[in-house]
Order: sequence, then structure tokens, then C-alpha cells
Amino acid sequence: MSVVAVDAAAVKQALEILGPLAQTEVNLGVLTTYRVGGDTALYIEAQTVQDLEAVARARNETGLPVLVIGNGSNLLIADTGFPGITVATGKHFETIKIDRETATVYAGSSVALPSLARRSVALGLSGFEWAVGVPGSIGGAVRMNAGGHGGDMAGVLTEVNIFNLRTVSSETKTNDELAFSYRRSAVEQDQIILAATLQLQHDETGGGAKALSEIVQWRRENQPGGQNAGSVFVNPEEETSGELLDRLGVKGFRIGSAQVSAKHANFVQADPGGSASDVDAVISALAQRVLLETGIVLRTEIRRIGFEG
Repeated sequence: MSVVAVDAAAVKQALEILGPLAQTEVNLGVLTTYRVGGDTALYIEAQTVQDLEAVARARNETGLPVLVIGNGSNLLIADTGFPGITVATGKHFETIKIDRETATVYAGSSVALPSLARRSVALGLSGFEWAVGVPGSIGGAVRMNAGGHGGDMAGVLTEVNIFNLRTVSSETKTNDELAFSYRRSAVEQDQIILAATLQLQHDETGGGAKALSEIVQWRRENQPGGQNAGSVFVNPEEETSGELLDRLGVKGFRIGSAQVSAKHANFVQADPGGSASDVDAVISALAQRVLLETGIVLRTEIRRIGFEG
């Protein structure tokens, strides 16, 4: 499957700038947990800041859009793909440094949240147990203020290192400067998270391992596996989106190759070999039904790339 409306001249110019760093027409769907969706015009796995500088130059000289995909656990890519440069951060950005004495954690953007949660607990630190059930990476977690089970990134992050594609420079921002709110931050589309510094606490009670186990067990019992991107909608004020949708009886609702999970009403599953259009159609139908029946406007938690509205 290929992208549409690609600026061939711009892509050619970007290839000249990026050289062997770039791959062409890489399927993005397989790089997401939904496993549906089209190709990207160019794909780069950046291993160094210098690689990101090359991406910035290609972006600024060609005008091609840039998509940062992280772990792909919060993305729905349209079947028509992405007509620009898709960037993932590689092994260089998986550094973890933990100071047990000060309970300070430094983690690169590619570090997986569950892995860091388990490692911090094993070292006698608390405050990050909630992340064991979030299948994302540090970079994406900062961008969307990921959270769950009573915790979120806003509650533990002290500062973040960011690469700005527009200015081709790195900068450090504090927690306050990121203007965190529920599943949102001030991180912009032309900014790429490099690393984050977290302030945890010492696990004085030794309950971290128990908390991890309980979170994993809860998710296993209450959330489905398979091809999905977790919770589709951000929770409204009065109740969770899952409770609201369950009350409307939408479990099992299907359009084509996608359906609402029978296990959790805020999860939309994609069939193997299915289409992103069907997933998006289910999401849109759910939002419309909630609006008509309750007057509540649901906001999607997942990022929908290549869709109108």
C-alpha cells in the first residue's frame, strides 16, 4: 500500500539530504499496535542527534511534514499513509541512569515504560508503578502526559530534553513549561523528545512489587489484547469513557474489519489484515452516538494520522 498526494520533488530533495539514513515507502501500520494503515514516503530510525539534525534540514528545506512515531502504541495511521518523513528514535535513545540515593531517574525517549517501571521498583523506588501497564515509550508518554492507576508523567517528571526541528537545536524544559493537563502537554509537532528526568521516591514500605503485580493482573482481567491502541477516548468529567460507552451498550459493535471490544467498551479492535478506515469509522460512530444520546463531546486519546476532523 502506498501513500497518496506525495510531493515527489520534495521527497527526492529530502533523499538527497538524508542519504542512506532514509528508507522509502515503509509500511507504518506494522510499526503500530493497531497493525493497520499505509506507507510513509520516507522513514528514518534516528540513532544520534546528528541524525535528527539531518531530518530537521530535510524538513526545513523541503517543507515535508514530519511524524514522530515512538513505540506506535497510540497511533492510528490512515490507509493512505503519511506523505512525509516518519521518524523513530533508535537504540542510542534507550539510555537509563538511576541514582538510588536521590531517587532520580534519567531515561531516553525510546525507553519502554513497563521496563522502566519494573527496573525502578527492583531498585527500591516508587512512584512509577502505574507505567507497567502502559505499552508506550518515554517520548510518547511525555508528549501525551500518559498515565493510569492514579499516576501520570506530570506527577514524576522534573525536566525533559527536546530537539526542535524548526530551530535545529536542543533545549531543556521544566515540568511547568510543559503545561501538562489530562493527556496533553505543550510539546509541539516540530519537537522531538530526547530524554526525560523523573523524580521518584524511596519505597519505604516495600509495596512496589505488589503494586506492579496488581496492575498487571487488573489489566489482564479487564482489558483486551490483540490489535488495538488502548483506550480510544479521553475520560469525560463525570465518568470514564469505558463506563459511558458500556452504558450505551456498544460492546461488539462492528463496522467491516473493526469492532468495539467485548471486554472493554473504550477499546476498538482491528482484525488481522483489516483497514484503518474501518477502525476510524467505528471511532467516529461511537463519538457521534455519545454526542446524540448524552450531549458529551468525546476527545480521542489516540493520534489519528491522515484522517479528516
